Amino acid sequence: MFGLTEEQIAEFGLTFGLGSFMLFMLFIIWDLAKESKAGRLGTFVLFFVLSFGMLGFVAKQIIAWLLDL
Repeated sequence: MFGLTEEQIAEFGLTFGLGSFMLFMLFIIWDLAKESKAGRLGTFVLFFVLSFGMLGFVAKQIIAWLLDL
């Protein structure tokens, strides 16, 4: 498809597709904090706890890039 291999398409989808989904999830967390009137500490806790899984995914990508895997 468009001269790309299946591996290149999967890498593109994983990087940009999942990245855009993560940005959308951050928007949802922000909206949740705003709607619940969580305040500064509550908003920080929401972002920290709900974004912790995304941080692990990003760290995995950075570590793989640094190690050239």
